[in-house]
Amino acid sequence: MNPNAMTAAHRARAFGSHVTVTSHSNRRSVTVRINDRGPFVKGRCIDLSAAAARVLGFAGITKVSLAEVDKHKWEATP
Repeated sequence: MNPNAMTAAHRARAFGSHVTVTSHSNRRSVTVRINDRGPFVKGRCIDLSAAAARVLGFAGITKVSLAEVDKHKWEATP
């Protein structure tokens, strides 16, 4: 996983799919592409790249919400 890209690891979502991640603490959102498997720690649902975490304004662990991005809408966006 490239720490400077808007990517993430998820246990079940398909590689190449896009997910919008929203921080519960400050309501910031970022859309990332799933390109890795993990995290393999109980209680964690996604592992963000360092760049994506910076956009959300945190380092370490925080509570987030996930929303799958519609593939067709993503492809239509420049």
